[in-house]
Amino acid sequence: MKLVVGKNYDDMSKLAAEQMIENWNEIKVLGLATGSTPLGLYNELIKANKEGRISFKDKTSVNLDEYIGLPEGHKESYRRFMDDNLFDKVDIDKSKTFVPKAKDENDINAGEEYEKLVQKLGCQDIQVLGIGENGHIAFNEPTPELNGKTGIVKLTQSTIHANSRFFNNEEEVPKYAISMGMGTILQAKEIILLASGKKKADAIKKLLCDDKVTTDCPVTFLKLHKNVTIYIDEDIKEELDK
Repeated sequence: MKLVVGKNYDDMSKLAAEQMIENWNEIKVLGLATGSTPLGLYNELIKANKEGRISFKDKTSVNLDEYIGLPEGHKESYRRFMDDNLFDKVDIDKSKTFVPKAKDENDINAGEEYEKLVQKLGCQDIQVLGIGENGHIAFNEPTPELNGKTGIVKLTQSTIHANSRFFNNEEEVPKYAISMGMGTILQAKEIILLASGKKKADAIKKLLCDDKVTTDCPVTFLKLHKNVTIYIDEDIKEELDK
């Protein structure tokens, strides 16, 4: 694993974007994430696209996860997030942008179908990841057993509480989601992990400083991958140095 420290969130995002831009021609399948952390990276890619440095015309994308139960086009759906914050602002063919989708929490075929799609595409050339305070990746939460492949997951109360800031209240937050499993994520040829703010420091410390790979902190599974670059800001670096 390689660690890159940015002065702040904006600097960290620019550094991560430049890594992707430098290898842009080698990337055919983009693995993408939602949440506030990758927004800076996406803004840098949008800027590079508008400046003519990169094009998305030959790219395909696969996203990590999606809520179950939100109406199509809901402002908090992850498809809407990607459209609003990246796809509608670059020259990508939106028919080649894929976000997992399930009818309800009993739609077991949805995970299998998305898994087949990812495998058919040849897996992600690069996977962008954020991280939760408890070390969760996508909707792979700390649990005695993690999904290896894409499947339906029940959201933990801590995640429902954390995500309630995007809704009017906790009751509006979906209770289930469809998510890539850690095995599918680890099939990516290259992984970029983004983390900003002191609240993420404990999880990053477990990834970098502990020997254990444990389902209690899903991000530790990145230890099993040969090509991971971790981008953090000075706030996290200060916590790591304590």
